[in-house]
Amino acid sequence: MVCSAVFFIGCKDDEAPVNNNPYTISGNSNGSQVVPSVTDTATGAISGSYAPATKLLTYTASWKGLSGAPVAGGFYTGASGVNGSLNGAAWSFDSTATATGSRSDTLTLTAEQATQLLNGNWYYTVTTAAHPAGEIRGQITAVR
Repeated sequence: MVCSAVFFIGCKDDEAPVNNNPYTISGNSNGSQVVPSVTDTATGAISGSYAPATKLLTYTASWKGLSGAPVAGGFYTGASGVNGSLNGAAWSFDSTATATGSRSDTLTLTAEQATQLLNGNWYYTVTTAAHPAGEIRGQITAVR
């Protein structure tokens, strides 16, 4: 008696390949985006990239014309016009920080944070002694 078997191994045709190309992040900040809004002339910008393969966010945030040196800042979950919760550690600044400057760093995101970022539900803020709830805020966009 002869037995034979045939096995077929393959992948589903409907499975799309994972796109690990990086995203470019950007956003402009000012006092009118803070909730409640701040009336001043300070502005800022953020630029960088998010790499899905490593979950690494690399960024440079800059600001000018703050009422004083920045004392804190960070990334938050939240839609435009809504206060949110802090993502990662708050930014800290040393005594050399001034009313005009920049900060560059990296942050490894969780899967949930990555989804929030890519859906436009992240913003960043920079605070000062005069505006501890935020002097400038900017919504972040991520595009390929």
